Amino acid sequence: MNLDHAPPLHPTLLPGRPYPLGANWDGSGVNFALFSAHAEAVDLCLFDPLGNREVRRLRLPEYTDQVWHGYLPEARPGLLYGYRVHGPYDPRNGHRFNANKLLVDPYARSIRGPLRWSDAHFGYRAGSSRDDLSFDRRDNARGMPKSEVVEGAFTWGEDRPPRTPWEETVILEAHVKGMTQHHPRVNQRHRGSFAGLASPAIIDHLVKLGITAVELLPIHWFLNDRVLVQRGMVNYWGYNTLGFFAPDPRFLAGGGIDEMKTAIRRLHEAGIEVILDVVYNHTAEGNQLGPTLSFRGIDNASYYRLAQDRRFYTDYTGTGNTLNIDHPRVLQLVMDSLRYWATEMHVDGFRFDLATTLAREEEAFDPGSAFLDVIRQDPTFNALKLIAEPWDLGPDGYRVGGFPPGWAEWNGPFRDTVRRFWKGDENMLPEMASRLAGSSDLFGYCGRRPWASINFVTAHDGFTLDDLVSYDGKHNEANGEENRDGSDANFSWNCGAEGPTDDAAVLALRRQQKRNLVATLLLSLGVPMLLAGDELGRSQQGNNNAYCQDNEISWLDWHAAGDEDESFQRFVEFLIRLRRSHRVFSRPHFFRGIEQTDGLKDITWITPEGREYGPEDWNKPYARCLGYLLNGGAGEYYRGPTGHRDVDTSFLVLLNAHHEDIEFHAPQTPQPIRWEALIDTEGETGRALPGIEIAPDRPFLLKARSLALFSNREAGA
Repeated sequence: MNLDHAPPLHPTLLPGRPYPLGANWDGSGVNFALFSAHAEAVDLCLFDPLGNREVRRLRLPEYTDQVWHGYLPEARPGLLYGYRVHGPYDPRNGHRFNANKLLVDPYARSIRGPLRWSDAHFGYRAGSSRDDLSFDRRDNARGMPKSEVVEGAFTWGEDRPPRTPWEETVILEAHVKGMTQHHPRVNQRHRGSFAGLASPAIIDHLVKLGITAVELLPIHWFLNDRVLVQRGMVNYWGYNTLGFFAPDPRFLAGGGIDEMKTAIRRLHEAGIEVILDVVYNHTAEGNQLGPTLSFRGIDNASYYRLAQDRRFYTDYTGTGNTLNIDHPRVLQLVMDSLRYWATEMHVDGFRFDLATTLAREEEAFDPGSAFLDVIRQDPTFNALKLIAEPWDLGPDGYRVGGFPPGWAEWNGPFRDTVRRFWKGDENMLPEMASRLAGSSDLFGYCGRRPWASINFVTAHDGFTLDDLVSYDGKHNEANGEENRDGSDANFSWNCGAEGPTDDAAVLALRRQQKRNLVATLLLSLGVPMLLAGDELGRSQQGNNNAYCQDNEISWLDWHAAGDEDESFQRFVEFLIRLRRSHRVFSRPHFFRGIEQTDGLKDITWITPEGREYGPEDWNKPYARCLGYLLNGGAGEYYRGPTGHRDVDTSFLVLLNAHHEDIEFHAPQTPQPIRWEALIDTEGETGRALPGIEIAPDRPFLLKARSLALFSNREAGA
């Protein structure tokens, strides 16, 4: 809105309505509504089109049900605004009102301009050991981003969410900028943005790879921490949210909110779902020494969990604060945000960062918490994918398997077990078998299905796949924290040399280990999630915490792929096609280990001698090889969506993490079966040579540190 040429605004605010919250244009004017239980007055501040100058300040005239509200006739989309909230500055009792500070509307659907750091953004005067008890009178408006009134109309046309069944889902975790910044066939003006993500080059890659859903790292409006800015860095990952309704403009190439909507529509047209990684557990305002930018100045005592000494914050997140989801209005904020992204933006699901925090009642995790109950009963979310990161830093915060029906969870034990198995650790067979078979020990209750387990070997937080097989330890020196940041529990192995090497034997083993890891992921029961760039051989130079690296360390290098990387990408494509073509790898029920009409169990664990595993076999600490038979004709228990028997080919999977070759004999079955090899990770392509078999009269030599997959080649199988 150009205030210099727009109709003159009404000189005063009309009463308006207390709902909906936020700034909402109705075609004639804009209704403003802001929750604050403890404020004494609220001023609406209007700004010039560039956001540099405050041109009008109006007092919200009404207060209804703890909501301050007013209606501004003649106001239009594009209007820039912010709030100043009056109330007590009493940190000892949890109140930190300071009307000298311009505040972002928590419901703003667009936030314009960067935050320019200065001491004026802090509600207190620095300079003593009790800084936050002092009061700062400087005006911070010039360096603050401004909330913007938006027009929500968009032509979605025939947009239809793919609604891919969970058991058919293959997820790629990606960063909007990192995915697109270096792609040579993405328009330079669109690189790093949603327009780039929606480009034919990126979508073609996703489709060719076989991906059904992209899980995007946070795209909500987030803040670059001051300490990072002082080091010349940024918060690249984005887990530092301030605006839960606004896409961050750094991911927009100039098309505004419609650019993101267009990207979602194009991904849907290609059959690809969009899942957002959302951060409702904390905000960017930090602890008691953090800035006053929005929630803290609007109603600190309502929005945040406060400690017994209410001057301080309860911190379950490691960021200095925790949103107070126990408060009904804060819970409403989260739910309104989720509904907005689901209904207005057409996203297909959410991955909840540190979800244990959201499900805490008082201090303890509660699977019947208000947040989880509200999600479960809301029809908006019945068809969406809901994924929990099932841990936080609070007491008893590791809750893998603890979320209620309807939720999927990041399966950290799958990641750690698969890494440790292929690294050659001892005593891994029982745990490995559980992870391969869908982790029913964690998720097999209350009717939950195998899709409750989001299986992954790599994610944004940690090593890339290439680094996982190239480094024994983290190398985070580029982060400027003397390599103290990032996890030390990587369960990685460099295969004989740390980092880059010219040793041909080491490089060959690394490629083989990558094939082992990705094959294990894509052949396991549960929902596989890959990290974008792993298929291209992406390295972060040993950095396992690249949260502040908005550069070549984090961006996908589409130029650097050599012949080995192209071969590996084709191998990943083949594995995903195989998985999506054969339901035996993604059946919607856990295995029961019960014998079927053909005399075979749905899954049978096989020793190298070809016999079924017995109790004594599971307890051999030195054993590092494992086989299992997946029965494609597993009986009436497995039914397709239309009620037909879900019959498939039978497969035999053999894994050898030992440093020596192991001779495997064909499984002992009621009828002899000849098994034809499809995959052998010992070879550079990962594909088995034609004619390789394992049969009762022909054992198979499974090479050291390799995986092989066989299918039943009998007539009619």
